[in-house]
Amino acid sequence: MKLRVLIDTLFFVCYYNIGDNMVKISASLLSCKDNLEDALNEFNNINIDYIHLDIMDGKFVPYTSFNDNEINYIINNSKVPLDVHLMVLDVDYYINKFDLSNVHYITFHYEILKDIGIIKKIKAHNIKCGISINPDTEVEVLYDLLPFIDMVLIMSVNPGQGGQKFIDKSLEKIKKLREFIDKSKLNVIISVDGGINNNTVKYCIKNGVDMLVIGSALVNSDDKNKFIEMCKDINI
Repeated sequence: MKLRVLIDTLFFVCYYNIGDNMVKISASLLSCKDNLEDALNEFNNINIDYIHLDIMDGKFVPYTSFNDNEINYIINNSKVPLDVHLMVLDVDYYINKFDLSNVHYITFHYEILKDIGIIKKIKAHNIKCGISINPDTEVEVLYDLLPFIDMVLIMSVNPGQGGQKFIDKSLEKIKKLREFIDKSKLNVIISVDGGINNNTVKYCIKNGVDMLVIGSALVNSDDKNKFIEMCKDINI
């Protein structure tokens, strides 16, 4: 039994921490609105894989994040690929409004999905498509959609505000999704957003995430590259 556990652990560490399979870091700008220029310059010069751009319309969630000028500033000045999270009702509007040349992922919410047409529109721009689910949405609703998308974003806090506490039941969602994706041999990554810090990160990785969206914990870190290295090199 101990040998089996050791083998499983070694496989996990190797799978998630070697080469292209190393867990990715998507750094959130949500808590940096008041010092956006400085934060973006800093993010451009640390060892992150993506910059996570939250866009809120004040309708899907009762808050707004960045205005149009700020969104354009981020798009035009980011040297790191963008991971865009649309917390909006009208996804089409935002796809058509902004320059998408440095955008690698666009994620919208399952809760506003009417048909797969929006997935096709995102992919028509040669951008990878993600779907996010809120904490109260069961992960099983995504299973039939997985062949059509590239990423699932598990919200481990209620969408709309940074600095919230991680919702523990998110780990079970990650585990179920990881098992289903692997069993079905699908090329879909799992990202998690909300309450990620040096305590919760190891549980997320243990249950099978491929990408971590990190906001406040990274922004408030005295040594951001060291924090990122800790996340990427964590032993489970």
